[in-house]
Amino acid sequence: MNGSAGEPAAHGAQPPAADLAADTSVQALGGGRYRLALGDAWDYLMPCGGVVHTVALRAAQAELDDPSLRLCSTTVMFCAPVRCGELEVSVQVRRRGGATAQLCVEVRNPDAELGAVATATFSRERVGPDVRGAAMPSVRALADALPTDDLAPRNPYHRFRFYHQLECRIADGERSWTPEFTAGPARYARWFRYRVPQRLGNGLLDRLALPPLLDNMPTALQRAIGPGDYHFHAPSLDLTAHFVDDTDREWLLLAAQVRRARAGVAIGEIEAWDDQGRLLAFATQAMHLKTVNGEPPVVDASRR
Repeated sequence: MNGSAGEPAAHGAQPPAADLAADTSVQALGGGRYRLALGDAWDYLMPCGGVVHTVALRAAQAELDDPSLRLCSTTVMFCAPVRCGELEVSVQVRRRGGATAQLCVEVRNPDAELGAVATATFSRERVGPDVRGAAMPSVRALADALPTDDLAPRNPYHRFRFYHQLECRIADGERSWTPEFTAGPARYARWFRYRVPQRLGNGLLDRLALPPLLDNMPTALQRAIGPGDYHFHAPSLDLTAHFVDDTDREWLLLAAQVRRARAGVAIGEIEAWDDQGRLLAFATQAMHLKTVNGEPPVVDASRR
C-alpha cells in the first residue's frame, strides 16, 4: 500500500461510495500522455498504491485502444509517493505483436520528478490447456465471515476512506481492533465487494479493479505479530500481479500470506478468488516496514 496506515480520516457521515472506474479514468493529451485529477476517496494516508496502479493500467489500456487485448500481468514500482490531486501519466508501447502487447507507464504529480512506474502485458485469448493447479483456501464462507462495521475507535474500516468504498467481511483471522485479537499464522483473508460494482459492458468484473484489492497484504503480518505496543506502516516498494480468470460475481475473497519479514522489508503474496471458486489473480509484493512505536518483535509464526 502506497502509505497504508496512519492518521484516521475525518469522522462524520459517510458519503456515497466512490466509483473506481470514474475516479481513475484518464484524459488523453496525445503522444502517449494522459492526465487526471485523483480525489481522496481512495486514501489511507495517501492514495492506495493499488489505485495508483489502476491509473497506470487505465492509461495503458487507452493507449492500446483494443478491447481484444486484455490485462495479463503487470508490475509497479513505487519510486516516490503519489499524492491525490493532479496526476500526469506517460505511456510507451514497447512491443505490440499479434498475440500480446507490452507497455511501460509512469504516474506522477506534476511537481514531482518521480512517482510510480509500471509495466503491463496485455494478451488476446487463444486456444490452450485449462488446468487448475491450486485449490481455494479453506476459510469462513461469506455467510459466516466476521463483520467489520462496528464503530470502535480503532476500527480501520471506519478510520480510512479507502474502506468506505467497499463492503468487507473477515474470512480468516480476527478483528485486530477488538480484545479477542490474538497472534496467529501470517495469513489473513477477507471477502470484499465494491459498493459501486466494477463491471465491463459484458457483465464481467473489470480486471483493472483488482489491483486496489490485491494491495492488502500487511494484515497478514499484523496477525502474525499479534496485539501489543509494536505498530508499523507498510508502504509498498512494488507489486506484481497476474490475471488468469474472469467472473461476473461481486464478492471476492482476498487471501494473503507474508512469507518473511526481516531487516525492514516484508514479502507477501495474495490470491483473489470469486465465491464460486475461480482463481482470478495472484500477486506478490515487497513492503518497506516503518516502525511507528514499540520494539520490533522476533516472531516465528511458521508452524501456526
